Amino acid sequence: MSTDVGGSGPASAPVPDPNPAGRVTKPLGGSPVSARWRIVGWIVLTTALALIALLVTVRSLLIAGVDRDANDDVVQEIQEFTTFAGEAVDPLTAQPYTSVGELLERYLSRQNASAGEVILGVTGDEVLYLGSSGRGNDETYRLSADTDLLQDLREDPSASGVRETAAGTMRWGKVEVEAGTEDGTLITAAFTRGGYAQVQETVTVIFFVALGGLLFTAGIAWLVAGQILRPIRDVRRVATEITESDLTARVPVQGRDDVAALASTFNDMLDRLEHAYVTQRNFIDDASHELRTPITVIRGHLELIDDDPRSRAATLALVDGELSRMARIVSDLLLLVKAERPDFVQAAPVDVAVLMLDLEAKMQALGDRRWLLMEVAEGAVALDSQRITQAVLQLGANAVQYTPEDSDVRIGSAYEGAGPDRQLRIWVEDAGPGVTEEEAAVIFERFEHGSANSLPADRRSAGQRGGAGLGLAIVRAIADGHAGSAWVRS
Repeated sequence: MSTDVGGSGPASAPVPDPNPAGRVTKPLGGSPVSARWRIVGWIVLTTALALIALLVTVRSLLIAGVDRDANDDVVQEIQEFTTFAGEAVDPLTAQPYTSVGELLERYLSRQNASAGEVILGVTGDEVLYLGSSGRGNDETYRLSADTDLLQDLREDPSASGVRETAAGTMRWGKVEVEAGTEDGTLITAAFTRGGYAQVQETVTVIFFVALGGLLFTAGIAWLVAGQILRPIRDVRRVATEITESDLTARVPVQGRDDVAALASTFNDMLDRLEHAYVTQRNFIDDASHELRTPITVIRGHLELIDDDPRSRAATLALVDGELSRMARIVSDLLLLVKAERPDFVQAAPVDVAVLMLDLEAKMQALGDRRWLLMEVAEGAVALDSQRITQAVLQLGANAVQYTPEDSDVRIGSAYEGAGPDRQLRIWVEDAGPGVTEEEAAVIFERFEHGSANSLPADRRSAGQRGGAGLGLAIVRAIADGHAGSAWVRS
């Protein structure tokens, strides 16, 4: 029968304990509002602030545009009249005008006042000409009828300005004109109330459109936040489903974003917890199962012990043997539990030829057999020499247990594959009774025995008895720790 152990690759670094002190974490104080509502609230708040800033900016720009247009209309009208007054001639005499009234009448007859604009020609104390309806933005107000305001405008030393009237803000400009012995004043004014009203209508429309957009944004934010937080809700749901005896629940992972990574990390944590729980439970089950028999044997013999020295000596020898077997079982189980840890194997470069020679020397002490080193691989391999030695010596002990004295036990090593995928194979071959195919499939499990374990004592080597069935499980654990495998050929 040939048993092989193959493996390659360094051991992984130990994983630090995230909570070495075993402390109990307490929830920190926070908002009672759910994360979904907080996300929606912040999105709506920032969007609302942006829209408010937009409305204020648009309103300010539109109002500034109305004021600028009113000023431009006044300036344009003054410039046009100044040009006209300097060049105009009476069509009847082909000479410059000698009457201010005629000059103003001629100019105003050629003008069309725009909405909110008023053009007045004033001579003496009377308003002689009105270039438009004179209404500004208020149907009940006429600038031509406001004699006090007209008098103030004529006496104002400034050529232009802003006045508040019953029709709202008025931007005005004036030009003093003389013709012959007469003088007069051209006053042009632009009322901004109509423009302001249009601005307010525009801002109102924008406001309601923005409000509708804000509500739509809130709805979209609610749906998107729910979709983003769905894995977190799944984590919470799975956490509530997990019990101390059932760690199989997992969070469904969708997508590749950060929240999906959180779900994957949570599932990995559950895998580690479940693996640790299963390992602990298996250890307890195995220990209770295997230790029950020697405890029963010890108790039964101690209950029947008598005063006969020979009987007492035999009983104590049997008890000592069973206690030794119990100690060996516990030691093997603890080793298998330790094999689940990432630091079980500590790999380092090892010369394979030196390792094989050392193994042959150590195996000589296992029993009176002809130990034959058949093949030796050369070169360095990253492995844990102590664990490999433990595994190979266990295979050698099995060979001694089920082979007669002076029989051949062959060992060797060889490489399989090439390049970075090359693996080292170490094998032990004996002439034992072998195992069936069914046994070969499970012989490396814990507490599994081949049919050879039931052989009569006269067909086993002297002083050997069947073990607990943990030796080959340890061999496989060591092989697994090296990213390799263990198998048997019969």
